[in-house]
Amino acid sequence: MSKTTITFELEKQNKNSVRYKEVPKDGMPPILGSIYVQKWFAGNSKTIEVTIEKKE
Repeated sequence: MSKTTITFELEKQNKNSVRYKEVPKDGMPPILGSIYVQKWFAGNSKTIEVTIEKKE
């Protein structure tokens, strides 16, 4: 099993959600790209982190 933590920065706020853009590591291509998080959870966060795990 492989785990990685991805950092996202605020990109755009919509009516009910916030779009975050991935900050790639060391010249690597993005893993997820952009994600949407509901405003009730995101609040005023400028950055968020998501941990993703591959199950083999």
